[in-house]
Amino acid sequence: MKHDWVQCQLRPFDSSPDLGRGFPLRIPPHGHTGRCHGLARGFPLFFFLAVLIPPFIAHAQDKIRVGLSAISATSGSIWVAEEKGLFKKHGVEAEVIIIGGGASRVVSSLIAGEIQFSVGGGDAVIRSALRGADTVLAASPLKTGLQRLMTRADIKTPADLKGKKIAITRFGSASHWVLQLFLRKWNMRAEDIQMLQLDSSPAMYANLEKGGVDGAVFTIPTFFIAEERGYRTLADPIDMDIYYLQNSVDSTRGFLRKQRDQALRFVKAICEGIAYFKKNKKESIAVLQKKLRIQSAQEKDVKYLEASYNLLASKFYNQVPYAATKAIETTLEFISGVEPKAKGADPKSSLDESLVREVEASGFIRNLYENEYR
Repeated sequence: MKHDWVQCQLRPFDSSPDLGRGFPLRIPPHGHTGRCHGLARGFPLFFFLAVLIPPFIAHAQDKIRVGLSAISATSGSIWVAEEKGLFKKHGVEAEVIIIGGGASRVVSSLIAGEIQFSVGGGDAVIRSALRGADTVLAASPLKTGLQRLMTRADIKTPADLKGKKIAITRFGSASHWVLQLFLRKWNMRAEDIQMLQLDSSPAMYANLEKGGVDGAVFTIPTFFIAEERGYRTLADPIDMDIYYLQNSVDSTRGFLRKQRDQALRFVKAICEGIAYFKKNKKESIAVLQKKLRIQSAQEKDVKYLEASYNLLASKFYNQVPYAATKAIETTLEFISGVEPKAKGADPKSSLDESLVREVEASGFIRNLYENEYR
């Protein structure tokens, strides 16, 4: 018997508007064209769907928007997860977007519901939580921040900074945050220098070369370039025993509660992105080249990227992305002067480590490193 086939658009059984567009299924109508019915009398459509559709639904992609505060090599593991299909592997369609403007801006987007996860300096999410927002720190791929204050060679001591022009990306960014930590360590104030906002490390470096600023807070790979050009490393947080949050992965408690399974799969992909980055140097450097908009594959560019990769893979990326308590304590202590609730606050109150803890307890992360990663 000949049937006229019709096409039905089926969607995953979830009311979320952010889910995928569904997938087409062609089945023959029974008695009517243009409508979806069972294959035969007595064989209801719902039974047909129950038998044949679950394998497809299991792989339906949940959409998540992830906002980055800046273009930086420190986001390498997240870019790898995106470029190598690791988010999709775990059933997540992740849209990784550059919002820019520092951590404060991406946290504002998070609070507004424009994104589900933000990546930036962790002090912003802690400040917003203390002020009553629903924000929370969910994971921390980096053990501590990876930035340095680079200056002209004639600036040899912190005292030489007084009155000088020092560039950061934006107020509220990780570069702004760590510069304030440097100044506090030297018993100096922000008013002792002139801070200029120049948006990005490449822009800051260009201004330093032209003499427009006297120093800048750079991240990788730019501080390797500046070092080779003869600029002085005046402050390195590692040498100064300063721990702070950079590239923390933040969300809202409401999202983590309502979309627990989705968030858990996202964190698994983050963990696998870190493992892939650590174990696949060539491929990870290629991703950095693409995402940092480095068009040339000349040896000079690769050298800087390789140096950046080596730092991240060997010393800075956490296998298990828990936030360092010391880094949170640094934040609370520093902001206590302007945020009364920070005084005596429990560092754990700004965290929801349950996702990372569950992924770790499942043995998933251990297996990534014990077995040959593919």
